[in-house]
Amino acid sequence: MRNGGVLLFSMLLAACATAPVPERAEDLFRDHLFSAPSERISGDSVFALSNEMKHYLRADIAGQLLGKDPRRGLIDALYDKSQLKLEYDAEITRNASQTFAARAGNCLSLVIMTAAFAKEIGLPIRYQRVFVDDAWSRSGDMYFASSHVNLTLGMGHIADRVIDYDSAPMTIDFLQPESMRGRRMRVIGEETIVAMYMNNRAAESLALGKLNDAYWWAREAIERDPRFLSSYNTLGVIYRHHGNLQEADQVLKHVLELEPANTEVMSNLALVFNDEGRVAESKALTRKLEQLQPYPPFHFFNLGLTAMRNGDFKTAKDLFAKEVDRDAYYHEFRFWLAAAYLGLGEVEQARAQLAIALENSTTRKEHELYTAKLDRIRSYH
Repeated sequence: MRNGGVLLFSMLLAACATAPVPERAEDLFRDHLFSAPSERISGDSVFALSNEMKHYLRADIAGQLLGKDPRRGLIDALYDKSQLKLEYDAEITRNASQTFAARAGNCLSLVIMTAAFAKEIGLPIRYQRVFVDDAWSRSGDMYFASSHVNLTLGMGHIADRVIDYDSAPMTIDFLQPESMRGRRMRVIGEETIVAMYMNNRAAESLALGKLNDAYWWAREAIERDPRFLSSYNTLGVIYRHHGNLQEADQVLKHVLELEPANTEVMSNLALVFNDEGRVAESKALTRKLEQLQPYPPFHFFNLGLTAMRNGDFKTAKDLFAKEVDRDAYYHEFRFWLAAAYLGLGEVEQARAQLAIALENSTTRKEHELYTAKLDRIRSYH
């Protein structure tokens, strides 16, 4: 059983719930249990442009925005490697101005920054949820599920020129085109995007042990979009880690009333039941969860780590390979598969797997780690 909890998180981009608006969401909040946050918790700054961003628009790229298609001009200005030189960095979720200042961000951050610029120059925006399988990652003993959204730019007014509003829209996506082919999409509102941002900040704060900040971010996410049920799941995990088991129980049961087959919430509620000493109920819920999800995310990976600790590199290799079969591009699976190959003395295979891990690393820290490991393996003869 997972010990740390399952969070829905936008490492790529978070999903959007379709359930009815939960009633009396404020009844689930327990402000008196938490100290004031260490920073201002607000959605007002999510899309706000800094002075540096305004200067970039009006001075650096004004000419290309006045070209035939300002959408193409904006996309090139932001994502052409010869211009802004943005980097992908999934370590933290940034708002628009922070992403621009850092010249880096995860997919949600990049969508937010792009939308902020588009709104400033008068381009209509549409956000879509893309129906792809959730990707999973972990931080310590917490597991994160990630879904995906993208951004479509329409045509509209820019400066004093009126551009044909009915021109074909242009979609910006941060997944490879081949992985998007044939995927269904559904339009979501900007309030959901803001809730996703805040839910990410809550999950990131929780992973750092900043429970007070995590609570206030999750609370604000729910306030911004009560339909985005991922935020309730995050709030339940926060309550559990804060030692508020009754409150965690209440929040998670509330979500299951709306989504009875939500496996992430069921997993967290089983942990709460176990913490409360309700062992029989925890086991019953776990059995139900196993029926819905026989092999949960990281199931084979955790077994592989046990095999590695026991020095059974062959078994570990086979188990890590099973996780790669389920998620081919998650860097940690590839890294540990490389370690198993190295334990078996298969240096070339180890080098190949580590190269894939490096290619798919999502933070600068991971990139540096895998680069150092790969350099070390390359020195083997």
